[in-house]
Amino acid sequence: MNILIDIGHPAHVHMFKHAAHELMQHGHKVLFTTRDKEFEIRLLKEERLSYISLGKKRKSLCGKIYNLIGFDYKVWKIARQWNADIFLSHGSITASHVAFIMGKPHIAFEDTFNFEQVRLYKPFTKVILTSDYRNPLTKETKNISYAGYNALLYLHPKRFKPDKSVLQELGVSEDDKYVIIRFVAWNASHDMGHKGIAYENKIKAIQSFLPYAKVFISSEKELPQELEQYRIRIAPERMHDAMAFASLVFGESSTMVEEAAMLGVPSMYFNGTGILYTNQLDNKYGLCFDYLQTYENQLEAISKAVEILSVDKQAIVEEYALRRKKMLSEKIDVTAFLVWFVENYPKSVQIMKENPDYQYNFK
Repeated sequence: MNILIDIGHPAHVHMFKHAAHELMQHGHKVLFTTRDKEFEIRLLKEERLSYISLGKKRKSLCGKIYNLIGFDYKVWKIARQWNADIFLSHGSITASHVAFIMGKPHIAFEDTFNFEQVRLYKPFTKVILTSDYRNPLTKETKNISYAGYNALLYLHPKRFKPDKSVLQELGVSEDDKYVIIRFVAWNASHDMGHKGIAYENKIKAIQSFLPYAKVFISSEKELPQELEQYRIRIAPERMHDAMAFASLVFGESSTMVEEAAMLGVPSMYFNGTGILYTNQLDNKYGLCFDYLQTYENQLEAISKAVEILSVDKQAIVEEYALRRKKMLSEKIDVTAFLVWFVENYPKSVQIMKENPDYQYNFK
């Protein structure tokens, strides 16, 4: 079977990399198509995965229209020449369109429920895989819920073992507390109307954390000169190792907050978009703190972060390890589930519809 996976974000490389390797070990062929956007290509090279770059995305309104048509055409040419049998993605509009044109199935993961995007891919998609919390697609006939999160595709204990040598790269010891702060660019289509953390509260957060922990900033955009000294300077593929030993993750990226939760690290997220997995990770498992984006809530989150950082480091580790253990006991190895689902498609759809508990064979 020839499996084409379309990538739109660095996290999507992580999502599909383990499944890609397992599928190839089983004799299937896997090809990634990707945009030259952040460091997707670097991650694909690091994993030694076959890929074709579609070039850079354009940001203007006319450019976005070009992206839609141009990327569709490019992937169609690639998929036709490569004779793709099935398409995988995280809600890729392009993959859905090309799969539909070619009469092939498109299986999509969805977790942000940005309906500007969902409306453009759902009609052309055979199956939409979502986590097992109640969401806007729960009652959709195309929806299949699984017991897990996107980040468990790559951060499940069976898939990821953190490497302590990253501490040396960061210049910290095992006893040191450190915080990873994440700022995003807010230029994606689903970011419209959201501004993130106010600049003065970014400064306040750093100043409040420094008496308790070292601070590292990961940012999608350029940092002001006064914050450049805190920029984290490690290879992108080492970020999960760095997060695994952090005492706190704080910031604007729901993906990194989800990743921190999978690793048993407390995190703060400013949720102006109603992202449901952060709600569940907060309310059901206590693995993150899900705040609104108001100025007052930003101050509240800083205070809560300081409260956590003021506790003994080992106490933080032990408490959140217990919370993580509870979460993992109720979830599956999502990569093992995905490999089974793809290899047995379309029978796998019928099995999951008739017996959703079948997925627990992949614990």
